[in-house]
Amino acid sequence: MTGVTNRDSSTAGAHIAVLVCVYHPEERYLREQLDSILNQTHENLSVWVSDDGDDQATRDVLTEYQAKFPVGKITLVTGPRKGFAANFLSLVSRDEIEADYYAFSDQDDIWEPKKLEQALAKLRGVAQSGPALYGSRTRLIDARGSVIGQSPLFMRKPSFRNALVQSLAGGNTMVFNHAAKELLSRAGMPDVVSHDWWAYLMITGAGGRVIYDPVSWIQYRQHGSNLIGSNVSMWARFTRVWWLFRNRFRNWNDVNIAALEDARDALSPENRKILELFVRARQSALPLRLMLLRKTGVYRQTLAGSLGLLLAAFTNKL
Repeated sequence: MTGVTNRDSSTAGAHIAVLVCVYHPEERYLREQLDSILNQTHENLSVWVSDDGDDQATRDVLTEYQAKFPVGKITLVTGPRKGFAANFLSLVSRDEIEADYYAFSDQDDIWEPKKLEQALAKLRGVAQSGPALYGSRTRLIDARGSVIGQSPLFMRKPSFRNALVQSLAGGNTMVFNHAAKELLSRAGMPDVVSHDWWAYLMITGAGGRVIYDPVSWIQYRQHGSNLIGSNVSMWARFTRVWWLFRNRFRNWNDVNIAALEDARDALSPENRKILELFVRARQSALPLRLMLLRKTGVYRQTLAGSLGLLLAAFTNKL
């Protein structure tokens, strides 16, 4: 087992397990990501890499880095090959990965040197007895590493009511405590839209704490597979409206709700009621649908998002 036996609640000396998932990454991007992780100012960390692909060049890079460090610093495992969400959740579910805190990492971003240090500083005041999750804003870069913008700034309080209709932060920004890891591990590997949205849903749903940092501590690389995920360009916003009318948003909600129903014993009584109201709202005709949706108190973080939610409710695309 890699990690700790007595968890460090001070955060200063806490051990962090960085959970990296890869699938046929570009070699130079993977090297930049690994270098940025291994050059953190918070040095007490281990790296777990789950490879979902079958590319020899990727394995060569990973074994090269593994050979540079003491045994246990970097551990390589084979992914489940069921998509990126399942890959991340498979790492969360591994009993042999035990630490004070855990951090998700993509395969081609760049972390600022103080990323983990700042996350732990934000988590320091959170009680260790319950699940806690940190996420932040991101600085967007293009394929060449040039800054092209930032992710939207969210101002409203993180909550289960928000999580039902929106993911708050990218998984590549997330750091969470051991109680959150245990919560997610008990839920297993459900078929969900994304691991980061699922973490936000489960931790808020169970009554845990979620901390959103408006400061960016990573450079989030934008390319063909994640341009929509950034949600800042006009094209990304147009595509999301298109997805709404093509039932993508409704299908996402179907998937998340099914997973939440399977994990409902982990939800607080209040959040079970909110989930039930949300399900009823989605199944009801227009006048009742709007009334029940209002009763749930669900909300999105921005004005544009709120208008989109209202449009989804009116058009039965919720």
